[in-house]
Amino acid sequence: MELTTAFILGVLLGSFLNVVILRIPQDESVMNGFSHCPACRNTLKPWHNIPIFSWIFLRGKCAYCGSKISLQYPFIEIVSGVIFFALALKFGLSFPALLIGFSFLTLLALSMIDFKYKMVPDSLNLLALLFAIFGAWSLDGIILNFQNALLFAGGFTLLRFALSYILTSSAHREANKRVTPWSKNYHTYPFIEAMGEGDIMVAATMGALLGVKLTLVAIFLSALLALPVMLFVLKMSKEEQKVPFVPFLAMATFIVYLFDSPILRYIEANY
Repeated sequence: MELTTAFILGVLLGSFLNVVILRIPQDESVMNGFSHCPACRNTLKPWHNIPIFSWIFLRGKCAYCGSKISLQYPFIEIVSGVIFFALALKFGLSFPALLIGFSFLTLLALSMIDFKYKMVPDSLNLLALLFAIFGAWSLDGIILNFQNALLFAGGFTLLRFALSYILTSSAHREANKRVTPWSKNYHTYPFIEAMGEGDIMVAATMGALLGVKLTLVAIFLSALLALPVMLFVLKMSKEEQKVPFVPFLAMATFIVYLFDSPILRYIEANY
């Protein structure tokens, strides 16, 4: 019964998460206004908004205009339900587990927005971090989560600075090889950012959720998960080669969080 309740709660929150994913990139309020069809703008009836089932009964089409409803909606609802089910299976239903679930749901929203729009909203990033920090079972745990968040935010900031400097310097050297009397007084090379600021905040959330050792494991795992995609897009255009990294960080964080105990046992046994 407890696991069923957790799954249903996750699905319901996933339905709201779809509103967040749709509206925040368009700078719309997620609290005001009724749900409506993005195509015909008609306000949806309550029975059009039943998570998962409405999409099935409507056959993935709007009840008014017949336009296609994205598979994203039931997908996000099911994944949200699975997240809460898995956390309830691990911890049972508790307030800290609820906050941790909120953090992972926010990471899910960030992943989808990054995947669709190549953007990582600060509001959701900060929310995910706050949920992660306060998703502890004691005051000492909250302080430790905050320290770990600062550690990885600082580490990723230094890494971003160093890599950006190396890449920009390389571009500068290449540009100097092609300098002409007409261009010698102008910068002919771009400033290259190695990673976005959103990734830094996600790293802070990972630190708060996992701690130092497990966050390092999650970062390594995220790189492994992203590698096949990176190899696949190598032959595409430069614009298409921009692969969002937040989904891989979030996925790796959830996997490591669920299997934290065996991973830590393996680390302690081998190092």
